[in-house]
Amino acid sequence: MSHSLPRLSVVLRLLAASVLVASAAVHADDYADVNQLLKTGKLAEAQAKVDLYLTVKPKDPQMRFLKSAVQSAAGQPAEAITTLTALTQEFPELPEPYNNLAVLYASQNQFDKARTALEMAVRINPAYATAYENLGDVYAKLASQSYSKSLQLNATNPQASQKVALLKTVLAPATPATPAAAAKTK
Repeated sequence: MSHSLPRLSVVLRLLAASVLVASAAVHADDYADVNQLLKTGKLAEAQAKVDLYLTVKPKDPQMRFLKSAVQSAAGQPAEAITTLTALTQEFPELPEPYNNLAVLYASQNQFDKARTALEMAVRINPAYATAYENLGDVYAKLASQSYSKSLQLNATNPQASQKVALLKTVLAPATPATPAAAAKTK
């Protein structure tokens, strides 16, 4: 009998480990399903899947992050901001919610809030290249606003005028010159 107890313990541990692996696979499938629904524009289905998942695991940061992406794609930036703000408060060690929060703020021309969120993202993860790029864009937009204000106050300032023009070029969305060039960027 003493041999069966250690074997039972091993079996129970293996069973528990397999349940954890299966559970992780189920969750990975849920994340992938929501991402796929989001990519294909099936926002109502994505929202329903997110809501169902979060009834069982309301604190799951990854699904809540996906929820903010669905909200944003559905034209609900205020709700997405609320979701991301809650994530930054509950999981301050995660840089991604700060980055996405900044993108939403920037889309609303709230560049100071965007800058603050991005500075936090790069403080948390100094190797977060996307956040640095977004921070550069926000700094450029803030600079453009400052130079434009300078021109309002002194319309004959040629340096401010040149800087505004240069920043407009830098901040303009990139458009590929040819269809072949577009294919290379994908």
